[in-house]
Amino acid sequence: MTKINQILAKWVTGTVSSVTHLKKMGLNNDLIHRYVKSNWIERIGYGAYKKKYDKIDWPGAIYCLQSQLNFSVHPGGKTAFELHGLLHYLAFTSSLILFGKRKEKLPGWLSENNWDVEIKYFPSKLFTTDLQPFFSSYNYKNFAIYISCPELAAFELLYHVPKKHSFDDAIKIFDNLTTLRSKFVQELLENCKSIKVKRLFLYLAEKSNHSWFKDINLESVELGSGKRVIDVNGKLNKKYNITVPKININDENSIF
Repeated sequence: MTKINQILAKWVTGTVSSVTHLKKMGLNNDLIHRYVKSNWIERIGYGAYKKKYDKIDWPGAIYCLQSQLNFSVHPGGKTAFELHGLLHYLAFTSSLILFGKRKEKLPGWLSENNWDVEIKYFPSKLFTTDLQPFFSSYNYKNFAIYISCPELAAFELLYHVPKKHSFDDAIKIFDNLTTLRSKFVQELLENCKSIKVKRLFLYLAEKSNHSWFKDINLESVELGSGKRVIDVNGKLNKKYNITVPKININDENSIF
């Protein structure tokens, strides 16, 4: 078997391969250039290649970032809910919402190619803990990538309320989160750095009245001081000291 046939046999169909990965597989710059000229592989940007004529969807690009380049980047928030099938009655979007570490810069080839989605990347330091235990495996065709588990996706979604996601959408999504694991929720609450996100999470969780909420220990969750405002024209929820929109609110702990 020739060198290129060995490479192609190991290459996961439908995925991008980084030049770093190709070199680990035994290629050098001269061989890579030769195989490009011979139409075995195709360059799709600086440091990235695909098998010639292979159709790459966005999961194939994320696969490269996660499996070959060790990026923390992952589909999260509303995108993760879509992939988990938890956006009942809400319209699907054409955006791919990615989260990652604050100092992690995505390679240029990711934005230079058309993946049939609009990529929105949010590097942040929302948590003080390692997020690896809060990832779920998402199978796509013949490979898998990791995405936020529903518990983590809920926090990521609320991080963007109300500027990028509406409060009303957040309510509808939380109504569907009947099977969250209280152990995961507790750990994320205790390690989340955003006071706004934690208060909003607890408010929506309590309003949804899911059984898992009863197992949450609020005494170990730091909720800070002072008000947090989601809607300047809304109502103040006294329990969590957060001002939320008046729409769909029927809460004895709220005041005008």
